[in-house]
Amino acid sequence: MTRLVVAKFGGSAIGADGLSIPIIIQRINSLKNDSKVIAVFSAPLTIQNGKTRSLTDIVLELGGNAEKGNESKLDEIRNAYEKILELVSSDYREECKKIIDVFLEKSKIAFEEARQKGEFVDEVRSIALANSGELLMSQLMNYIFKSQGIKSSAVDFESWPIITDKNIESTNFLSSESSEKLEPLEKLLNENDVVTIGGFIGKTTDGITTTYERGGSDRTAADLGILLQKKYEVTIDFEKDSSVVSADPKIVTNELSDVEQLSYNEARLAGMFGMKILDPIAIKEIVEHGVDMPIIITNMKNPSKITTIKRNPDDKNGNPLKIVTGKKNCAILRIETEYVYKLLASLKNEKRYSEFVILSPFTKDGIEFTRILFLDGDYVKRNEKYILGFDSLATITYNRGVITLIGDEMWRVQQIASKSSSKVGEAGINILNMDAQEETSRIIIVVEDSGDNIDQAIRAIHQERSKIQFV
Repeated sequence: MTRLVVAKFGGSAIGADGLSIPIIIQRINSLKNDSKVIAVFSAPLTIQNGKTRSLTDIVLELGGNAEKGNESKLDEIRNAYEKILELVSSDYREECKKIIDVFLEKSKIAFEEARQKGEFVDEVRSIALANSGELLMSQLMNYIFKSQGIKSSAVDFESWPIITDKNIESTNFLSSESSEKLEPLEKLLNENDVVTIGGFIGKTTDGITTTYERGGSDRTAADLGILLQKKYEVTIDFEKDSSVVSADPKIVTNELSDVEQLSYNEARLAGMFGMKILDPIAIKEIVEHGVDMPIIITNMKNPSKITTIKRNPDDKNGNPLKIVTGKKNCAILRIETEYVYKLLASLKNEKRYSEFVILSPFTKDGIEFTRILFLDGDYVKRNEKYILGFDSLATITYNRGVITLIGDEMWRVQQIASKSSSKVGEAGINILNMDAQEETSRIIIVVEDSGDNIDQAIRAIHQERSKIQFV
């Protein structure tokens, strides 16, 4: 069976105005030595007013201005791509420049439609994002690879293989419908060493442009693996500026250790609770489709450093507390238990939303209440009317943060919950809720999202990590 690497390069991997593209070229040349390669690209970064920003954020800002009736000028976006264009050889540069013009014109038309309608939503939003971001970047990278003598081709949107439902701004992957659209992609793989494709973007069966939530390029890579794993020996490779370590290095600087292996479960929990390893929905989709393929997180500047994510890791003798992470901007819903089941069914089946955990229930005045910790307070605010519609007396508390200890083998550690909570207390932080269950491979500590509470708690618990031993 032919080997296939689905390699995803995010905005930080591309670098501001394509700064890290020479490293990407090195990685692609290495990967294609013994595998076919599908390279998935996010929208690039640029420098705006001295700060690094994603083009996605700039486009959303332009869309907000268009809603207010202002004309959207794409000068900064064009400037970013023209800097990247310098990496294209003279043989392809004029052709590539025309591609930039075509795609940005589509975005401009979408912005004008948003200005006239007074709203930047649904397909207008998706078209603006796609054509000024991921779709265009994948086309540019194809020309850059060709300039380096790499046999490559780009997936055109007309033959897009990622088919989704009609939730346009927060769409969901449809595997059977996508399988029916695979032939053009397979033809490109047969004819080339490398195929480039934009992440984050989907397409309905009737041709409407859709987008995943932010971070959706990870899902694109996973979805391609799901679609192709029966015909290829697939590895998903997330190329980043670091492999996985035991805490966010921006928060913890001492006693960090490399995490060589994670289970699907551990990686999904880490992603849900704030560790920027990968979009947890990407792993959820792999698991739901019954697929077992390795995922690797590669330090693209030092490719010997990798973290391997597998359904069942080989090595279970390392530190049982693999990761300490934190998530800000959470919210807690308190709802009568008799109403919660309808809400959960609706979230699963209608919203297809799963970024929450159910905390331990409590009883007041003889009535049992369920607490649900939502990991995205902004999502709750956007959908507050919908959520509270299931129980008019339900309440939502915002400004909550959560610190999470992750490790499938933590059940083997004596007093880990009590020691962790005492460390948080010693740091002067009040614990509002704590949830520790043997079966879930995680310990959750809820605190107020205020000041640097969460960072302090992560540092305090991680300091204790080096002292942990197996039972």
